[in-house]
Amino acid sequence: MFPRDFAWGAGTAAYQIEGGWQADGKGPSIWDTFCHEKGRVFGEQNGDEACSSYELWEKDLECIQQLGLTHYRLSLSWARLLPDGTTRHVNQKGVQYYNKVIDDLLACSVSPMVTLYHFDLPQALQDQGGWKSAATATLFDSYAKFCFQTFGDRVKLWITINEPYVCAKLGHEDGIHAPGLKEPGTAAYLVGHNMLRAHAMAWHSYNSRYRTQQEGAVSLAINSDWLEPLHAGRTEDIDATERLLAFTLGWFAWPVFVTGDYPEVMRSAIDAQSEKLGCGSRLPSFSKDEPAVLGTADFFALNYYTSRKVKPGAGCGEMLCMKSDRDAGEVLDPSWPVCGVSWLAVVPHGLRKLLKYIKLYKTIRSTCEDTSHGLCWTTSSGRTGSAFVLDCSMSTSRTQSEAEPYTSLGGSMRRLSRNTNVVNPDEETE
Repeated sequence: MFPRDFAWGAGTAAYQIEGGWQADGKGPSIWDTFCHEKGRVFGEQNGDEACSSYELWEKDLECIQQLGLTHYRLSLSWARLLPDGTTRHVNQKGVQYYNKVIDDLLACSVSPMVTLYHFDLPQALQDQGGWKSAATATLFDSYAKFCFQTFGDRVKLWITINEPYVCAKLGHEDGIHAPGLKEPGTAAYLVGHNMLRAHAMAWHSYNSRYRTQQEGAVSLAINSDWLEPLHAGRTEDIDATERLLAFTLGWFAWPVFVTGDYPEVMRSAIDAQSEKLGCGSRLPSFSKDEPAVLGTADFFALNYYTSRKVKPGAGCGEMLCMKSDRDAGEVLDPSWPVCGVSWLAVVPHGLRKLLKYIKLYKTIRSTCEDTSHGLCWTTSSGRTGSAFVLDCSMSTSRTQSEAEPYTSLGGSMRRLSRNTNVVNPDEETE
């Protein structure tokens, strides 16, 4: 039985559903480029048409109404609004499209949650260095201010950047996501750093220029699996689990919610590996001359998909790479059912444990949003589908220091005590 104010929603992303990749003045994104390169994607598939939501938005709206959703999470295509990535050239057809989407949602009593960046950097900015360039953070801030100014009178829930971990690691360490770079042990840390800088700039811009009038809330969406030791009583497995949590959840949550810097266990592990291999420091530091990253979130937005057991190892030998830095290998528990794709084990209790870990280690003092979790399946034709549940219950307080602490346990919202001791996440606490 769900409470009356439980918020049901669906989540989408521009590249995954819109199609119309060249329609009405849209510029190319890094995912357009990536998918058009042979051998990058299974079956040479791409998002040129996708679900054709750009042309069939009214059909999507009918589905939203049929499902009785109260919230709808969408992302804006940066390249559809600003084809070259800058405000020098605004594509009015793109503005009109998103104005219609937002207005239609509100007319149906559906609250939009808008993501500014969901993996699809304008190719024009990638050509100038992409997220490896410090200048991209400043350009993102300009883009964010444009969106706040254009849509913020109606949008009250904002996500600046979706899953910076995925963008950094899969796109710049592993090379299996756009832009497809393989620069192990270096690029991902720089990209993650610039994304945090970009988020902080955008949050401060909203806070100083728009919050008073628009009264919205802004955060970034952090993804993390639940991780636990392969052998609960083995010290090496426990240490490896803590390292891996620092390199996933902590990488982006710690600077924003805890200390304003990266987890010490993450920095010390990287520095130790750098010294071993005779290279310089690879994890950047935040400048005191730029907007502070600490406290730049009005709620905690968490994307959870699955869980893993952890043990030491899985490095790259005498090569620079993130795997060697974190010295932690992931193990799939054979008792967990797998659906749709091989990596997606169905572990519902992992969400509960992860949220309790976040709560107990005092990484949040604000509203907790479960912005993406759900089910994946494979159809008879071999295509993969997914369904998502979005929990969007908000505190009336908008600032981090004043917001009531909530977390989502098993999908429901519960008010939590501010003074909870750190205990085993397996134990029941109120």
